[in-house]
Amino acid sequence: MWDSPRLLNALAGFLVGITVLAGTLAGANWLLHSSFLPLRVVEVRTPLEHVSRADLQAVLARHARGNFFAAPIDRVRAAAEQVPWVRRASVRRVWPDRLEVTIEEHVAFARWGTEGLVNTQGERFAAASDAELPLFIGPPGTEAEIARRYRRFAEMLAPLGSPLDRVLLSARHGWQLRLANGMQITLGRDVDAADERLARFAEAYARAGHMRADVIDLRYPNGFAVRTRS
Repeated sequence: MWDSPRLLNALAGFLVGITVLAGTLAGANWLLHSSFLPLRVVEVRTPLEHVSRADLQAVLARHARGNFFAAPIDRVRAAAEQVPWVRRASVRRVWPDRLEVTIEEHVAFARWGTEGLVNTQGERFAAASDAELPLFIGPPGTEAEIARRYRRFAEMLAPLGSPLDRVLLSARHGWQLRLANGMQITLGRDVDAADERLARFAEAYARAGHMRADVIDLRYPNGFAVRTRS
């Protein structure tokens, strides 16, 4: 073996590689645990409308520690996304001592029962709002479906002159709507026929000179029932 130049060169190359690797690992460990290049600034780059800047900065200060190389940006991002009204956060390192945080806020679209809000993507989130928002009620996991249906229902009911302010989806998947003027509209479970039935009702409502109606039952295939308090 010792008489083979090729084997000796291969061994020497292997030893050099091991030495370089060990040096690289030692250098990386030193960078991660040393006080060299300490993290000095955590900057939120996004103008905030609903997110409390003080709460967000407090969360970032607790998690954004270490030096530039060791800052746990995944942990910082996950912690920022737990702050109320934060939908998504992104964090990046900026040489030599800075983290930049970008925030996407939830845009409130509706209330979800008494438990929180639904955003424009149909996602439920925990927050409070003083804005006038429609109310969604339904089984867990149906937020996106209700949000999508709400847009269609509201468009079809616009000629009635009163905004749609509540959509209820029962546990048996029966749909019920309520307008701001108190009118209730029952669609039942055959939601695929809802567009046709709503269009038929809106047309009849307009022809009747905006009849006084408190409860509308659209579960009939060829007509609908109207009930008034009088």
